[in-house]
Amino acid sequence: MALPKRRQSKARGRKRRTHYKSGLTATTTCPQCGSKKMPHRACPNCGYYRGRPVVSAS
Repeated sequence: MALPKRRQSKARGRKRRTHYKSGLTATTTCPQCGSKKMPHRACPNCGYYRGRPVVSAS
């Protein structure tokens, strides 16, 4: 297996990683209260998940 002869500098490694960006997070509307929430998670506004109260609303 080939090994690098010299260590790459931090700047060179960081230049290569400039395109590793996180994408936009998907959001859905809560059917209970209508606010935006992340899919497959309890609503932070009303505390419901799949039509049932799961978390006490804050």
